[in-house]
Amino acid sequence: MIVTRVSVPDGGRTRVSPAEARRLIAEDPFLLLGVQLLDEADPADDPVAGRLGLDDDDDLAWFGRADQTSRAEFLGDLAGFVVPVVADDTIAYVHALAGERFVVAAHWGQDVLASGFTAQLCRERPRDAVATLFLLLQEALATFRRATVRALLQVEELEDAMFEHRRPEQIYRLSQLRRRAALLHHALLPYLQAVDDVVARRMTSSDFPAERQRLAREFVRAARLVRTDVESLQDAARRALASYSSLIAGEQNGVINRLAIVSVVFLPLSFLTGFFGMNFTFLTDKLETRDEFWLLAVGLQLVAVAAAGYVLHRTRIWRRLRDDD
Repeated sequence: MIVTRVSVPDGGRTRVSPAEARRLIAEDPFLLLGVQLLDEADPADDPVAGRLGLDDDDDLAWFGRADQTSRAEFLGDLAGFVVPVVADDTIAYVHALAGERFVVAAHWGQDVLASGFTAQLCRERPRDAVATLFLLLQEALATFRRATVRALLQVEELEDAMFEHRRPEQIYRLSQLRRRAALLHHALLPYLQAVDDVVARRMTSSDFPAERQRLAREFVRAARLVRTDVESLQDAARRALASYSSLIAGEQNGVINRLAIVSVVFLPLSFLTGFFGMNFTFLTDKLETRDEFWLLAVGLQLVAVAAAGYVLHRTRIWRRLRDDD
């Protein structure tokens, strides 16, 4: 476990030992700690919250555990969150624990919020730990928004490209983007439901300060906007796939129409060929000269082809195929 102290508001970082972090939590008037958890899990009898001196019972046993998903709850003077964050093509989870004087954020592997959250700290300069916590939650939502906008633009580009020239790899890419939209929605929805229940309950409390109510309302509004963006991405992906299917259906209709034209031309030819290929008395005894053969066997076929061409030219099928081409 690697503990880093983040200086507010300049965003400077200093690595400290778990024992030093425990002392700072008890003494520092305003503290922001980042905890990087190593690949090997912490022992069950020595949870992260216990090592930092935050809790001695099982209320915070979930804090820092790799198998935890979305979570939001108030534990007396503490607020605990497990926040989903979009990291490249995956969903990572950041554990956040906040009191009146400190915020501790724990993560596995690379800190996916480091650059964006540090920049927000330098710009916003939060006045207390609660404002810092809401800033952390807002930055986590921002990762969903950026990922959603990026995927939405890709869907629109693919939709425009497939109308210009349809290629098989486009359907594969659209399926990937649809799966990504489902992944974003699957990670975001349980988190928003948990946060809505907790934040709404606290906002209605009379002892919740007005400034914190404002931060909570801004967060709830941003969360709903992000959820709307993700649902818009899902709708766009479904619409693009439906458009692709419509293009395929249109091409198949064109192929069927061309086959129908070939059938119209060759059906009378096949009938005449089969008729004159029969071995009965009239054909064998009466049609003996070359002129009769050219007149009936070949002439009738030319007349049939000309009649079929005239019929096709006068119908809408021929004009539709010509317009498509």
